[in-house]
Amino acid sequence: MFTLPINNLAGKEVGEVDLDEKVFDGKVNKSLLHQTTVMYLANKRQGTASTKTRANVSGGNSKPWRQKGTGKARVGSSRSPLWKKGGIVFGPHPRDYSYQLPQKMKKKALICSLNSRLNDNLVKILEELKVDSGKTKDFTKIIQALNLEKKTLFVCDNAQASVVRSSRNIKDVDLKRPEMINALDVLLHKNIIITKKALDGLTARLQKGE
Repeated sequence: MFTLPINNLAGKEVGEVDLDEKVFDGKVNKSLLHQTTVMYLANKRQGTASTKTRANVSGGNSKPWRQKGTGKARVGSSRSPLWKKGGIVFGPHPRDYSYQLPQKMKKKALICSLNSRLNDNLVKILEELKVDSGKTKDFTKIIQALNLEKKTLFVCDNAQASVVRSSRNIKDVDLKRPEMINALDVLLHKNIIITKKALDGLTARLQKGE
């Protein structure tokens, strides 16, 4: 069983919490993480790339020269893919790249991603997340107190409007509700900070259906 200290906004330990061993067991399925990461990235693709075939490029209505007698190779259109400014063969066209994996796979992948960060001691539990002033400098003080470097994901339940306002201009800091995060969100961030209340909600979500 994993036991993590609970920190206040000043970075001091004010208690500890035992993580649910059914969820946070330290096991990581790398193959599953790869599958879900590819899916989430594919779902983010716009799929708007488009090229013109010989039917779409302008010109080429008339035959460049007669079929026989010139000594040249026969050509039916100057917009052949073999010609400069001709059509594109097998080029990309608008399409939908998105697909879905089963819900159980996505939930298990989220568990594995959290365990991966947990094994690297990159998960911290926060007593609460409050920034009454709504100022960026006050949120920055919290980051410094917790000794956070690189990309950080704060998982908090019902974040104050002032918290959102104070963090939105800080590079590499994201806020998410426990019911909204997925495996890709966790893997894209180096540090995972979870409030005590959000931890309860996240654990309940990951236990649901077992």
